[in-house]
Amino acid sequence: MRSAPLLSLESVTKYYGDLPVLRQVALQLHAGERVALTGPSGSGKSTLLNCILGIEAIDQGSIALEGVALHGLSNKARDRVRRLEMGSIFQKFHLLPTLSAYENVELVGRLVGMAASDCRVRAESLLATVGLSHRLKHRPSELSGGEQQRVAIARAVMHRPKLLLADEPTGSLDSENRQAVLDLLEALSDRYEIALIMVTHDGATTRICDRCLKMQDGAVSAD
Repeated sequence: MRSAPLLSLESVTKYYGDLPVLRQVALQLHAGERVALTGPSGSGKSTLLNCILGIEAIDQGSIALEGVALHGLSNKARDRVRRLEMGSIFQKFHLLPTLSAYENVELVGRLVGMAASDCRVRAESLLATVGLSHRLKHRPSELSGGEQQRVAIARAVMHRPKLLLADEPTGSLDSENRQAVLDLLEALSDRYEIALIMVTHDGATTRICDRCLKMQDGAVSAD
């Protein structure tokens, strides 16, 4: 018998004014499972990720992580869940420009309360995993786009989240770096049993996913 889902969405609906941007979205995701979320611009993909993260509130329905309804939590409790249990990766990296690659990754460990020695070991190990041991002291402006995205991935999994949300993580990369980033996401998801939802316009990126969902006009129209 399969275990209970890690993430469960039921009838999730979201409005911007009178305009429905999410319509009765239902989704279940298990630990270690990878799902691609495809569809045209404006179909609600990024909004759905923001609602799961708790950045945007839903108007109807429920979003639960390990059976806990996130929309029912206080802002402080929801922020804690996002900080400890979720990771996120974006197309534009969002690295802190004044910090080195190592410092960008290590900071996450300190924010979740890891001991300094554990932070150092894990950050260095992750940066080695993504092939950047020789770039630990370099700031984002001194790194290529592919290198910055690899730092962003290391940062996103520093605290071993249960759920990783990626919004067009390869959208600004060339084909070689795109393949490297996809291989990294697949390997890290497998190694730490991290569930992944990846928004993408690129059909080739779905190769690492177990399922591909299509969104159209705010609704999941195909699985």
